[in-house]
Amino acid sequence: QVQVVESGGGSVQAGGSLRLSCVASGYVTGNFVCMGWFRQAPGKKREGVAGIHTSDGSTYYADSVKGRFTLSQDNGRNTLDLEMNSLKPEDTAMYYCAASDDRNCGGMWYRSSAIGTKIWGQGTQVTVSS
Repeated sequence: QVQVVESGGGSVQAGGSLRLSCVASGYVTGNFVCMGWFRQAPGKKREGVAGIHTSDGSTYYADSVKGRFTLSQDNGRNTLDLEMNSLKPEDTAMYYCAASDDRNCGGMWYRSSAIGTKIWGQGTQVTVSS
């Protein structure tokens, strides 16, 4: 059974840091091709935060998080951590990890929750207080 599991959310004051972890499992024929982090704040659409192509290591970061958030991937390529520094109240959201075995994923796959096939985790809450 293919599944994605996130962990590491929590509450922090503005300027603080959190690290989210994602483990994708169950893809029996290889590794997932794309993995990414998305977030959804109350009343807003789910948006792409950061993503990686596990084969070539190319990455995507939303403009709002560039320079503050960093992805890291393990050697097995089915785990993806998101290090979040200099957190702001506007980073408050439910954070979701997604994975795909679609060889054509990339580009808009990272930006939009509605583009391409995605296996979603259950989400982990991040709350940043001012």
